[in-house]
Amino acid sequence: MEEELLQRHLSELGLSVSVSPEKGRCLFTTNQFSPGEIIISQQPYVSVPKDSSGASRCEVCFCSAKLKKCSACHFVWYCGSTCQKSDWMFHRVECQALSKLEKERLKHLTPSIRLMVKLYLRKKLQDEKVEYLTYLHVIPTTVTDNYNLVEALVSHMTEIDDKQLVLYAQMANLVHVILQWPGLKLKEVAENFSKLACNVHSICDSELRPLGIGLYPVISIINHSCLPNAVLMFEGKQAVVRAVQPIPKGTEVLISYIETAGSTMTRQKALKEQYLFSCSCPRCIKLGQCEDIRESSILEGYGCENNACMGFLLRDSENKAFICQQCGHARKLEDLRKIASEVKTFSEKAEESLKSGSILSDNSDNEEAGSMYKAVEKLQIRLCHPLSLNLMRTRDHLLKVFMELKNWKDALDYCRMTIPVYEKAYPGCHPMLGLQYYTCGKLEWLLGETANCVRSLTKAVDILRLTHGTNTPFIKELLFKLEEARAEASFKLKPLDED
Repeated sequence: MEEELLQRHLSELGLSVSVSPEKGRCLFTTNQFSPGEIIISQQPYVSVPKDSSGASRCEVCFCSAKLKKCSACHFVWYCGSTCQKSDWMFHRVECQALSKLEKERLKHLTPSIRLMVKLYLRKKLQDEKVEYLTYLHVIPTTVTDNYNLVEALVSHMTEIDDKQLVLYAQMANLVHVILQWPGLKLKEVAENFSKLACNVHSICDSELRPLGIGLYPVISIINHSCLPNAVLMFEGKQAVVRAVQPIPKGTEVLISYIETAGSTMTRQKALKEQYLFSCSCPRCIKLGQCEDIRESSILEGYGCENNACMGFLLRDSENKAFICQQCGHARKLEDLRKIASEVKTFSEKAEESLKSGSILSDNSDNEEAGSMYKAVEKLQIRLCHPLSLNLMRTRDHLLKVFMELKNWKDALDYCRMTIPVYEKAYPGCHPMLGLQYYTCGKLEWLLGETANCVRSLTKAVDILRLTHGTNTPFIKELLFKLEEARAEASFKLKPLDED
């Protein structure tokens, strides 16, 4: 019955659920969708904010400004009375459970644990009469908002190793301690933790900065591809899936679960570790083929010692050197390993400095971080291909540091250095590429490079209007910036005798 109701609801959206022996449930189109068109959207069944660098967030809107703790449980934060009141019907149940918890236990209350607690509280509020509430169904159920959808998710329990099973059992026991429900089945809670691991989404803002985590059971039906035809973005906490290419009727809707910039082996490893499956998308079936080997060697391998050469390196037959496939120059394996070891040492120091908490708030710390990443970059230039992802990520770190220092010129230089790698590593309509063009345009605006700014912002708009939609505040602001830049560019080109 539940499945029929869901199918009926999805049919109104031009969608249908099918079951595949290899992939399980799949979401197919029964209408065609154009690039930028919304395929499906959903509010989270449950969600929690995710602390970022020790900063708390509002339970409802995930903002981090002007927060106050709940006066009863002293754990949940709100930005004001509006958010607190909107959440009170649910939080008053959670609050009673958290208020009884020892302070030492509260330290172990991770976002995943909280999400599970909220999952069971929501189920209880939807299904039962709770003793301290006076009416049934405090939170109504709908065809896209009910616990049956959670039960239908795959847990992969049989594929999990013993160490992970023990961890889930410990986490389930903590949930039991918090809720103190006699009938709570620990095995079921542990299985639900396995479901969350494979189905929870990181809720991000328009610039892809993580704010929290949420469970979207209908969105979770959508399968993965490293070459997706749709993208998942968030408007507040609402998950929105948009087409990024024409999707004909009868086509499976596919999004990416992971960072797709990487070699096939790296992507497959990430999918196997987190989602417990191997991908067989058009990119992944090329594993081991010449095109795949070349791409992997460029993105994650070594570069030619000849600075004028853009060739990629492969191991020789004796495994003692790497040979450039363009100019034939050889690099000794021990030399490459020595530089790689130095890169690792400096990178760890630079990352540790960013995690210290003072970076990006104090100029002296920013300058220190910049110096360390400069040292990493210098070594990576000797080690990596110019289009290397590792080199790109180091330059991204330097871009962020220089932006914090308000050193716009160096920031722009580094932003421009990363864009060719973004263009190679990501599909043409990917939000990461669009956001990098946006950053480039903002920096060009600050430096008075108006014509370049117009070009960069135009490229950003071409991508982001499809991935983010045209009516979101973020895109409206971007379009306003572009119009401003165009107006200024026109003014600069106007002949002086027209004044």
